[in-house]
Amino acid sequence: MVVAKKWIYAKAFSGFPTVNNFRLEQETIDAKLKDNEFFAEAIYLSVDPYMRTFMPQYPEGTVMIGCQVAKVLDSKNPHFPTGTYVVGAFGWRTHSVCKPDEVEPEWKPYPLPDFSGEPLSLGIGALGMTGQTAYFGFLKICKPKEGETVVVSAAAGAVGSLLGQIAKIKGCKVIGIAGTDAKCEWIKSLGFEHAINYKTADVEAELRNASPEGVDCYFDNVGGRTAEIVHKQMNRFGRIAVCGSISDYNSEVETVRFSKKDFASKKLKREEFSVFRWNDQRSEAIEQILKWIKEGRIKCRETITEGFENMPQAFMGMLAGENIGKAVVKA
Repeated sequence: MVVAKKWIYAKAFSGFPTVNNFRLEQETIDAKLKDNEFFAEAIYLSVDPYMRTFMPQYPEGTVMIGCQVAKVLDSKNPHFPTGTYVVGAFGWRTHSVCKPDEVEPEWKPYPLPDFSGEPLSLGIGALGMTGQTAYFGFLKICKPKEGETVVVSAAAGAVGSLLGQIAKIKGCKVIGIAGTDAKCEWIKSLGFEHAINYKTADVEAELRNASPEGVDCYFDNVGGRTAEIVHKQMNRFGRIAVCGSISDYNSEVETVRFSKKDFASKKLKREEFSVFRWNDQRSEAIEQILKWIKEGRIKCRETITEGFENMPQAFMGMLAGENIGKAVVKA
C-alpha cells in the first residue's frame, strides 16, 4: 500500500481560478499489479492553459487533468519495465497505476527516449506535447517558406518561444508579442527580430513598423484583440495556425472577431488544431527538436515550481503570465 496525494477539481471555475477551486487529498493505492499494469511516481508535472478550458467539462470532485514525467517503480507490462521514465496523462497525482490498453488513444503513455543528458523535465516541455505542438502546428499548418514573416503571440511562453526558434531555423523573419519588457528582451536574445509588449505598446502601429511588408504566418496562442490586429495585416495567401485563446479562457465570452470579407479577398487560411492528430509522428518531432537543442539552435527555458503542494499556485501563475518558457512543477 502507498499513501499518495492528488489535487481535486473542488469547485467549478468561474472566471480566473482561485485556491477555492482546488482541494488536496490523500489516497491509499494498492500497488499489487495486474497483468499489463505498471505503477509510477511523478517526477515532473505540467501545468498548461488547456486545463482551464477542459476541466469545466468534468464534474466537481474529479482529479485535475494533466501530463507528467513519471518513473516506473513496478511493472507487469513489458513495454514499461521497472526503472523506465514515462510521459503519461495521469493528472495531478503523485502516484498512479496505469493499464495502457485502457487509456484513450490520444492520451496513451509512452516511454521517454534517451535524452542524451538533457533534463527529464523536457519530456513535458520542448520534447513533449509542448514541442510537438510548436513543431507540427507551425510546419504542417503554416508551411513556412524561407524569407517569410512570422508573428507569434504569447511568444515567451512554452510553445511560442520554441515556435519562434523553429521559424528562425527555417529562415523566417520572426516577430514576437509578449507581456513584459523582460520577456521581450528574452525572445530577442533567442533571435526574434522584433518583440512587442502588448501591455504598453500600440500593437497595431508597432506591428506595422516592424513588418511593413505584412505578415505571412501567424501562430495564435491568445486570440482576442491581438488576433484581430494581426489578421488585418496578413498578406494574401497568409496562414494562421490557432493553437489557443488564453485571453478568453477566464471569460464567458469569446472576444476574437475577424472580417470574413478580408479572409475571402486575401485567400487566408485559418485552422484550429490539436497536436494529437500527429501522435503517430511524435518520434520525428522529438528527434529533430533534440538535435536542434544539442546543436545549440534551440534554447529551452523553464519556470520550475518546487513541491506537489504548490500545483494550484503554479497553474494560476502560468495563466497570469508569470512564467517564462515552460511552467513545470517538480514533485
